[in-house]
Amino acid sequence: MSFLKEIQRRRTFGIISHPDAGKTTLTEKLLLFGGAIQEAGAVKSNKIKKGATSDFMEIERQRGISVATSVLAFEYKGIKINILDTPGHKDFAEDTYRTLTAVDSVIVVIDVAKGVEEQTEKLVEVCRMRNIPMIVFINKLDREGKDAFDLLDEVEQKLGLTVCPLSFPIGMGYDFKGIYNIWENNINLFSGDGRKNIEETIEISDLQSEELVKLIGNNPANILRENLELVEGIYPQFDKQAYLKGNLQPIFFGSALNNFGVRELLDCFIEIAPKPRPKQSEERLINPDEKSFSGFVFKIHANMDPNHRDRLAFVKIVSGKFERNKPYLHVRNNKKMKFSSPNAFFAEKKEIVDVSYPGDIVGLHDTGNFKIGDTLTEGEAINYRGIPSFSPEHFRYINNADPLKSKQLYKGIDQLMDEGVAQLFTLQLNGRKVIGTVGALQYEVIQYRLEHEYGAKCSYENLNVHKACWIEAEDEKSEEYQDFLRVKQRFLAKDKQNQLVFLADSPFSLQMTQQKYPSIKFHFTSEFK
Repeated sequence: MSFLKEIQRRRTFGIISHPDAGKTTLTEKLLLFGGAIQEAGAVKSNKIKKGATSDFMEIERQRGISVATSVLAFEYKGIKINILDTPGHKDFAEDTYRTLTAVDSVIVVIDVAKGVEEQTEKLVEVCRMRNIPMIVFINKLDREGKDAFDLLDEVEQKLGLTVCPLSFPIGMGYDFKGIYNIWENNINLFSGDGRKNIEETIEISDLQSEELVKLIGNNPANILRENLELVEGIYPQFDKQAYLKGNLQPIFFGSALNNFGVRELLDCFIEIAPKPRPKQSEERLINPDEKSFSGFVFKIHANMDPNHRDRLAFVKIVSGKFERNKPYLHVRNNKKMKFSSPNAFFAEKKEIVDVSYPGDIVGLHDTGNFKIGDTLTEGEAINYRGIPSFSPEHFRYINNADPLKSKQLYKGIDQLMDEGVAQLFTLQLNGRKVIGTVGALQYEVIQYRLEHEYGAKCSYENLNVHKACWIEAEDEKSEEYQDFLRVKQRFLAKDKQNQLVFLADSPFSLQMTQQKYPSIKFHFTSEFK
């Protein structure tokens, strides 16, 4: 198959949602349609018996939540689909923001009973900033929930989207009869039998026909006709260009757990979702069909296989072909590197691949050369941007609980921070290490992984910090800046990139400091250069 055809058959997307809206379940059902797994690991059956294929860390199994972003690929109708499954839990938001730099489009999952929740709002905002095309899937229709029109209004108002329903539910919860597929003009009747892998659909070309009454009964048929008239009257017609520009969001209804409405979503997705898109680098816009390879690291995962101390750097291919054993330039280190066993992901299995194309995600074994945001190319010095660190919300001192294991502890912290699990700040005054995270659950994950993966024990001590601000000075020699360094020295730290950070202990002190030193800029993300 030609290079251009390979690019055109790739679709790379992320699934985002609030925890428990059913994201992991939807991911599994998509894999099921792609024939990538034989049976879904019913995610909640006695709190994960078999373990969902996409959750692999012990903490995830215990809690029944996804912590690390996993990469899953499968083929469906000749299209190669790469899914980046992101953690919904807000404590792991950083990982999700980064993953959004590597996707070409997004599916947003919303729980029919809870509607739009705060985590969804934050993530959708990041997608809107980057104009990422979004499809919305309203899940769990087999339970009682909000009225379909109320939900559509809520999605429009809370998320600021322009919606366009491409399917519509017939009843809900107890009287849930099925779904009318506006995109293909057919009806999918709900049997409530989760064991059936794929539901049958019945084509309905004329809504006034008697057949509709036979299928769902007189009253539901009348309600459906009225609802569809309303949909046609209120909502815009689907326009593919508007969707691709991020200005229109198609909506599907279904129940992922019962495998219902998922096929409709997938069939429409492979037709309308964007192929790999050009990406802006600091130097120029890079197109996927360029001959020479380029890609960037958006995630690093240590110890994917507990038997081997390995790190995998996940690289999103932006342009050209990535070939095994070919030397590529690591732009930041300015050195050539070869990869003898690049991994591709196929459902739960990793396979070694010889060639990968734009849109694909490759896992490269890493001995500590990569950081998040690094670029690999065939020789051109380009840098992809857009992988910021945000100011953490929680700060704690990290102490070594076993003096004999300090080497293991520092190695572990070092690797986990490269992975972007949390941020490390080193106080300038006394060199103490401070760990900043977006959510408190991260501390448990760090403690657990240090002990089980590196054999090191740590303890924490609370530290009263309100925000970490990255410092940018107009003139580092100025009296004002020198005064700032002197007066605030016990609040100053360096991050892992050796950038200066001010740890403000309260909103008030931050405000006072900003007023006192007007020539200094205080940034809440590290990406200000």
